[in-house]
Amino acid sequence: MAQISFKLNGVARTVTVDNIETPLLWVLRDLLGLTGTKYGCGVEICGACTVLVNGQPEKSCDESIGEVAGKSVMTIEALNSDPLGAKLQAAWLQHQVPQCGFCQSGMLMAAYGRLKAGESRASTASGLSNICQCGTFQRVKEAILSLPGVA
Repeated sequence: MAQISFKLNGVARTVTVDNIETPLLWVLRDLLGLTGTKYGCGVEICGACTVLVNGQPEKSCDESIGEVAGKSVMTIEALNSDPLGAKLQAAWLQHQVPQCGFCQSGMLMAAYGRLKAGESRASTASGLSNICQCGTFQRVKEAILSLPGVA
């Protein structure tokens, strides 16, 4: 058993895990009940599990809980607590991005992380590598490009 401390959505947390190699995704979903982060492929390809670790988009299916010790993790549950995150979610709805919605939390977090780091809307819109089986990529790009007050 190991205790891992980190900041989750702005709040200090400590979790007890059997193995520090446990994927962050399962700690978020199973131990902490934050089910907004989705399991997709499990091999860092689809991006449905994207969260921010110290402000950078990371695939939580392959990021171990041990790797986030002492770091800050942000999930989709906290996205609307930031004005940019709230604008991004509003643009997603305005452009009717979600169809099944499964990949959307990962896409939102990846886009938010890139925009928050100062990347341009155009670069963010064209650079997302998340996979959407419904094919909403054009609406994702339109939503990102429509953001008011973002370069």
